[in-house]
Amino acid sequence: MSDSLPNTRTTLPPLPSLHRPSRMEAEAAVRTLIAWSGDDPDREGLADTPGRVVRAYEEFFAGYREDPVATLAATLEPAGSYDGLLVLRDIRLESHCEHHIVPILGVAHVGYLPAGRVVGLSKLARVVDIFARRLQSQEALTVQIADTLDRVLQPLGVAVVIEAAHQCMTTRGVHKPGTATVTTRLLGAFRHDAALKAAFTAAIGSHRETTP
Repeated sequence: MSDSLPNTRTTLPPLPSLHRPSRMEAEAAVRTLIAWSGDDPDREGLADTPGRVVRAYEEFFAGYREDPVATLAATLEPAGSYDGLLVLRDIRLESHCEHHIVPILGVAHVGYLPAGRVVGLSKLARVVDIFARRLQSQEALTVQIADTLDRVLQPLGVAVVIEAAHQCMTTRGVHKPGTATVTTRLLGAFRHDAALKAAFTAAIGSHRETTP
């Protein structure tokens, strides 16, 4: 493999600095939606729902309060003599569609070819979680994970594949359960080295496509 690969590294845009409503304002918004849906937010079964929803949102969208770059950088260490492909597959992924705020459920497969530095395996999964726990499109999520790994690890190449089901397609709209969406981001050596790309495909399962 050549060391003179094109520079594909990008700088992730910062999250916008927005006014965050108070918990009271958030709960009031939930009450409004319940009432708009046609129910009484003050009835016994719903009286505590606004608070529960806000607490659930704190968990669903915890990724806005975490820094994926710092998470990766904290455990960088020399790769030693290891210079082969490293793959973490079938990382459980739970996100929410930015168009309808309904779940996106699936798995992510992450691989990279080290260039002198490796990172703790759990941190790869953690980066997936951080970006997933934001309002997302699957395409953007795939790019964010891959570009962050590329930026921090500075490897010879990065590959990310996400396979997921979107409840905006299964529970509303076209109502097509069993449909999966596959997105791929290949950087560096994975774009140019057919053998490396094939090794990644084999590692995550030969039935999966990895076209850039």
